[in-house]
Amino acid sequence: MFPRLFHIGNFSLPTYGLLVASGVLIGLWISVRNSEKQGINGDDAWNLGILVVLAGIVGAKVLLIVNEWDRFGGNWREIFSISTLQSGGVFSGGLIGAFAMAAWYIRRQKMPALRTIDGFAPGLAFGHVLGRFGCFAAGCCFGKETHSFLGVTFHDPLAGVWSGTPLGKPLYPTQLIEAAAEFFNFLLLMWLLKRKKFDGQVFAAFMILYGIERYFIEFLRGDPGRGEVFGNIMSGTQLISICLVLSGGLIWWFRSGVPKAVIAESRT
Repeated sequence: MFPRLFHIGNFSLPTYGLLVASGVLIGLWISVRNSEKQGINGDDAWNLGILVVLAGIVGAKVLLIVNEWDRFGGNWREIFSISTLQSGGVFSGGLIGAFAMAAWYIRRQKMPALRTIDGFAPGLAFGHVLGRFGCFAAGCCFGKETHSFLGVTFHDPLAGVWSGTPLGKPLYPTQLIEAAAEFFNFLLLMWLLKRKKFDGQVFAAFMILYGIERYFIEFLRGDPGRGEVFGNIMSGTQLISICLVLSGGLIWWFRSGVPKAVIAESRT
């Protein structure tokens, strides 16, 4: 809708970049506050958050390149082009990169793993809300054409140039649908954080909720590079979504049987 807030000469401020940066900062602030309430050292939480953000950016770009290998494979310069650097990449790839970095840093600092990721789950969901508003402003991550009342039509030529958004056609507002789903997740996770019965419950809930939500939203996505797998049965993102749901379910299953005395002792 509004890919660029303003430009002066050669300088321009993309709406997407501003909203994503705001989402990262606010999400990180929420995560650190929640972590401290869980008994996690604030400095360790800040360092973890910064490293996770950087790893998430790299992971999102890597999965974007993998999913659109036909575009990047024969043109290595495109990987380092301005359009690629400005692109948000694939959120699932960012999630995997963030997981890997979090696992390394938590182990290195000997932080309580499940309690730490519980504190970060609501902030991750909220940061994604603003990120999806940024996608809507830029026109990226757009949906399939629709003639239902949900249809949103993009007209700004920059959306077509920067994101390949079809102009003048009503599209499913997949960005706003996902933003609404993630805001619901944020509220639910904040509620659950105060009432959890075992460490890991909040993050397991996030994995299950986000995995289900993203799996079904994929059916409405119309942008190219979905990364089809298993003979085009599903997209690569849908496969990752299934893995998230299964992983979250396993954490919930195994941790729900931990005696409360053991959990209380781990927090002392």
